[in-house]
Amino acid sequence: MAGVLLAEYFVTDRARWLWQFRLDQMAADPGRARWMVRQAVVGDKGLVVGHAGFHGPPDEVGMVEIGYSIAPDFRRQGYARSALIELLRRAAAETSVTTVRATISPDNVASLATISGFGFVEVGEQWDEEDGLELVFEVPARRVPPA
Repeated sequence: MAGVLLAEYFVTDRARWLWQFRLDQMAADPGRARWMVRQAVVGDKGLVVGHAGFHGPPDEVGMVEIGYSIAPDFRRQGYARSALIELLRRAAAETSVTTVRATISPDNVASLATISGFGFVEVGEQWDEEDGLELVFEVPARRVPPA
């Protein structure tokens, strides 16, 4: 159904939960679809290296939260950084978006390194039922990152 061959990483129970959750959100409100997670594809052969997107449309103050994940076989090759850049560019192009949020586990050294250098500022922390403690980072949406 994805139109491309997906690695095992994308069909695990955890990944299936995400896909079903997002599909249910889109079924309830089709207008959300353009804000949801998409495959991160590279090359002319359609190699799926991960997924990236927003948790939903901008909230009442214009905040969107980003999410991305890269399959283990493709990590440490710049794909997460590229996905982040594209998400930030997309947010900057939307006039309704004022702030981009990233929530990251304090133990997720790779994601913390990925957002460094993009102007994210730690603004607090939260408890996520799925992921536990998360640090909350935000950056103004109009801060378009370098290529």
